[in-house]
Amino acid sequence: MSAADELLDVVDEHDRVTGQAPRGEVYARGLIHRCTFIRVRDAEGRVFVHRRTPTKLVFPSLYDMFVGGVVGAGESYDDAALREAEEELGVSGLPRPTPLFRFLYDSGGVAGKWWSAVYKVRCELPVRPQAEEVAWHAFLPEEELAARLASWEWVPDGLAAYERLRGLEAG
Repeated sequence: MSAADELLDVVDEHDRVTGQAPRGEVYARGLIHRCTFIRVRDAEGRVFVHRRTPTKLVFPSLYDMFVGGVVGAGESYDDAALREAEEELGVSGLPRPTPLFRFLYDSGGVAGKWWSAVYKVRCELPVRPQAEEVAWHAFLPEEELAARLASWEWVPDGLAAYERLRGLEAG
């Protein structure tokens, strides 16, 4: 099954399920769906940063400071966060990610809107990121990540989640 055929829950502005549709249709019609964003830190507290592959349906070849993805039809945010983190990092036995907050992201017409559940997790396992998802990766100290914000092209939804997270951590 291709990514475009994956079945997703369609939700409303209040995150209530209103139906289901294939991912390709959800994106094409701009339907609201659900995603997870997981900030991964290693044992030294560095943040996992990666560049998406050019074959991604949304935001190809851009950098991201989260792993994650869409929540499948009937799947919980928590289960999707663990599944996506393990898949993208290429690990098994990861601790269950800790939920932090949710927000409704509007892509400005690129792919519609999606409810975004933000999590954090510590990964002390050696990572082997999925080649289909991750073109490049590194664990960066927070200072280096902050320095790269202006010079690298970031996925806009991840950047929005990062800014919200930084606001919560500062406040």
